[in-house]
Amino acid sequence: MGFQKNATVVFVPGAWADGSSWGTVINGVAEAGLGVICAPIPLTTLSDDIAAVRRVVARIDGPVVLVAHAYGGSVIAGVDDEKVKGLVYITALAPDEGEATVEVFTREAPHPDAPKMAPDENGYVWMPHEAILKAFSPNAAPDEQVRLEAIQRPIHVACIMEKAPAPAWKKKPTWFLIAEKDHMILETTQRFMAERMKATIRTAHADHLPSLTMPKPVIDIVLEAATSTLAG
Repeated sequence: MGFQKNATVVFVPGAWADGSSWGTVINGVAEAGLGVICAPIPLTTLSDDIAAVRRVVARIDGPVVLVAHAYGGSVIAGVDDEKVKGLVYITALAPDEGEATVEVFTREAPHPDAPKMAPDENGYVWMPHEAILKAFSPNAAPDEQVRLEAIQRPIHVACIMEKAPAPAWKKKPTWFLIAEKDHMILETTQRFMAERMKATIRTAHADHLPSLTMPKPVIDIVLEAATSTLAG
């Protein structure tokens, strides 16, 4: 089965990451015949980040599936564009309308390995070194962990405090990959969000960054969503 003309998958990273966090998932999706774009987000406010993804979608001439990791889930839900045919959440956060990202993230006590983080004097939150190793990407190879720490992009506290707008997942087909060994976002929190969204749920025995540490289930769920919504 082929895809519609100019069908595109737009990847949105979470906090502390950039487009490189999607690793070989980019190639796997492109090889299936889909366009691929990694949307850069400023991580300054939720509204700024939503606007950045909207600008990327506006440039695309064709249907789109949005794929998000972690905080990026809050962002893609605010992109109200008719071109967007589906949403894919990779161990991502999904606040409801009027709910802040931090509220859904902290609905349960954190994993013992999750870092205790606070904003710096400019309001930005950085990922501590030990957290890269124990919580963010414990299953990544050592050289990959070095790169993740080197390229990390801090998130402004305003992003996670801002109340979310009406989410697109209430009216668009949605998929959710639960990472069962995520030490940042608890599996139970992921399942709560996925079930509240009425998403198609898949699971992987993966850490917080399966796009790098276990890419096959990520590629599989993205192509499942694309086949369902972008087929030509």
